[in-house]
Amino acid sequence: MSQPLHKTRGIVLRSVKYGESSLVVTLFTELFGVQSYMVSGVRTSSKTSAGKSQYFQPAAMLDLVVYHNELKHLNRIREFHWNRIYEQLFSDVPRNAVALFIVELLNKCLKQPEANPELFYFVEDILKELDKSNDAVMANLPLFFAFQLSHFFGFRIDDNYSENNSILDLQEGCFVSQRPMHPYFAEDKAAFVSSQLLKVMQPAELEQIKLNTDFRRSLMQQVEHFYAIHIPEFGTMKTLPILRAILG
Repeated sequence: MSQPLHKTRGIVLRSVKYGESSLVVTLFTELFGVQSYMVSGVRTSSKTSAGKSQYFQPAAMLDLVVYHNELKHLNRIREFHWNRIYEQLFSDVPRNAVALFIVELLNKCLKQPEANPELFYFVEDILKELDKSNDAVMANLPLFFAFQLSHFFGFRIDDNYSENNSILDLQEGCFVSQRPMHPYFAEDKAAFVSSQLLKVMQPAELEQIKLNTDFRRSLMQQVEHFYAIHIPEFGTMKTLPILRAILG
């Protein structure tokens, strides 16, 4: 009995070489959430398959026709095409570094293969914005993405910042009036800027938030701590040192 075919969009999270010519690809799909697929014959040097592995770079947006069986951990892709051809994201080193950070953070948070179309559309929009944004927006986009992404996983930060509540408790996810007993908090400018980032509605507004290199690095470290508190087995992010080095 043949499996049914489904059309869905997908964002590539990672790909691993398998055998002589195949890839095992993990995608965040619109219909089925995070899924793994076997893609055969995309790494051979024949004229028909030459260049096909480029479709499965992290952050690539694809239109897919897939087989789907919920009982299988590894399904197959029947067809794949570009959904969007990026103008800069693959070729521009800083933008590609931001994209890899976005993909790694998303991958660490996605634990279950459940559909989450609102999250899918959010990630799509962020990647499109990254591709076309100016350098000032791009530099703040990782922080914006990280603060917004937490909303989809149930541990969002409440923006109750005020003159009295000016310390960000990363464990409780809110601003408080006194330093907590644990070490996971941000204060002073870090707390204020966090509040400003939480207020941003559209990525273009990020241009108005002026941050220097050292401060941005420090705040990104706080964000990593925030996720490590709330996501089991989160560990450390491999892309964060690269992002710090490239974006400054």
